[in-house]
Amino acid sequence: MKIDHDWIKEYLGEKTPSPEKMEELLTFHAFEIEGSEHIGEHTVIDVDVLPNRSSDCLSHRGIARELATLLDTVLENDPLRKDRKLKATEKLSVTIENEHACRRFGLALIEGVTVQESPKWLRERLEALGQRSINNVVDITNYVMLALGQPLHAYDADKFAAKDGVWRFGIRFAKEGETITTLSKESYELDRSVQLIVNNADDAPAGIAGIKGGAYAEVDEHTKNIILEAGNFDPVVTRKASQFLKLQTDASKRFENEPAMELVPHALDEAAALVAECAGGTCVGTCDAYPKEETRPEVLVDPERVNKLLGLSLSTEEIEKILVRTGATVSRQDEKLLVRGPWERSDLTIEEDFTEEVGRIYGYEHVESVPPEPRTLTEMNARHYYSQRVRATLTNLGFSEVITSSFRKKDNVQLLNALASDKGCLRSSLQKNIESALDQNIHNVDLLGLDDVRIFEIGTVFEKGEEGVTEHTSLALGVRQKQTGYSPKDDEALKEALTKIEEELGTPVDWSTGKGVAEANFSELLEKLPEPKEYEKVEEGEEVQYRPFSVYPFILRDIAFWTDGSATAEEVTQMLKDKAGDLCMRVTLFDEFEKDGRTSYAFRLVFQSYEKTLTDDEVTAVMDRLYQVVSERGWEAR
Repeated sequence: MKIDHDWIKEYLGEKTPSPEKMEELLTFHAFEIEGSEHIGEHTVIDVDVLPNRSSDCLSHRGIARELATLLDTVLENDPLRKDRKLKATEKLSVTIENEHACRRFGLALIEGVTVQESPKWLRERLEALGQRSINNVVDITNYVMLALGQPLHAYDADKFAAKDGVWRFGIRFAKEGETITTLSKESYELDRSVQLIVNNADDAPAGIAGIKGGAYAEVDEHTKNIILEAGNFDPVVTRKASQFLKLQTDASKRFENEPAMELVPHALDEAAALVAECAGGTCVGTCDAYPKEETRPEVLVDPERVNKLLGLSLSTEEIEKILVRTGATVSRQDEKLLVRGPWERSDLTIEEDFTEEVGRIYGYEHVESVPPEPRTLTEMNARHYYSQRVRATLTNLGFSEVITSSFRKKDNVQLLNALASDKGCLRSSLQKNIESALDQNIHNVDLLGLDDVRIFEIGTVFEKGEEGVTEHTSLALGVRQKQTGYSPKDDEALKEALTKIEEELGTPVDWSTGKGVAEANFSELLEKLPEPKEYEKVEEGEEVQYRPFSVYPFILRDIAFWTDGSATAEEVTQMLKDKAGDLCMRVTLFDEFEKDGRTSYAFRLVFQSYEKTLTDDEVTAVMDRLYQVVSERGWEAR
């Protein structure tokens, strides 16, 4: 959520902290900050609002209210606490088919508007936040959404045919195969999971509820009369429709996170006032269909439990004051607190929610770390226990553990909503993933100083059967020698590892082997193994130091020469490393033999830069220098 510092100041007034202080407050008490930038005269801060706070904080007013809570102050200008000015009119009517799917639906009729370019302040504010200016009416709907978190839509009232002088709106689920064209001129075929806003006069679809408006009754420069719409739609219905249509918008993102129903009339009031300011016209009145009024639940909060969970020792009075700062109403009930969150905070529904509020507002830096008392395990996780034993066995044999994707382009279990064109199925085995990883990594053996690549994975695979989709844990390992593609030598190297695993587990394993890869059903294997009694002690390994790797490609060169036999292989290796310089990542002796009192050495050198892709000329210059050193020592290049 990108926020404009000056916009926040309109709500907080003179108590608004600097952008730097605002970032610090939010970081340590509420949200991470993705970054900030200056766009024209606007300071824009990118706030990472998590799902648990998206109901109220995907808006400037929500962020401003959060800052007021952290600063222990109040908003100087709070649009959600103003008296509502708009009155009802009989020229608008609403029919809701499913009151669970559409929980509130409000309309406002405004006549005599002038649709034109938005004023400079409105255009600049929207554009600073990445919004494209369209016209003053449409821009106002986007502005109010960014201000309050309530999406709106505007209709041309004259295109939205009235019947007997009444504009009749309906909210219903789409018919199977029904189509709609959106404002972006894209057509969608619908099913009964998609909720529509329709003109009840002719049942024509006017918009996809909670997601995007239709081209039907689109506002343009000829529009004179408009109808503003603000609804509240079930988050699950909205999310399923968005996934089915593969259409996610700013509106759907907010409705999926359940904004408060009380936002509807406030957003219409705010939008109507801005239309009067920027487009003229007169608001005739509103219609508000609210089948089941929403009230925030009262929650009993136990201060003793709050302190125990947070590791604090706050008094009941201190906890009460902190909760009041959030806008909640608090009363005493014996030794506990009866708390009702502010209506815009739909996330505060249980005691743990309010406990979290106390912790983050008071400050997590005050929470002391208290390690739990050690306790004896009454039950051990067999999968974890035997997985660790297999890991230890394989790593001792030079294997590295990998974690590959659970998704594949083709397999038995197909996804309804593929993440990408090459991720449309769930894997039914690990074998192809291991083969792919081997083929991709075999090219790096010289860089790593290895003779082969050895990898394994313990992961979940999925199968489609008569009873539906089942899953189990699979164990797969593979070896690839230093050559391109599979070789029967891979199976020979793999056999040692398979034998070691069976010895470690004390039971034969039903392996499926091929192309240097072996795989077994680890879940079935666990059923044959005895229940573990205790974990084995882990010995400390040798210290290792992490060094970042280069993202640039490496170049291989070989050098071979005869020596007089007085220099050892270690001495010659060190000499080559010293003379080759920083670009030489590794020197590996791969051949050595003696003849006629002389010793022949052959080395493979790996060159790589941390800063760029090396050229052939740069590496050739290093090799020429090495041959010169060999010649100066009286050795003979081969």
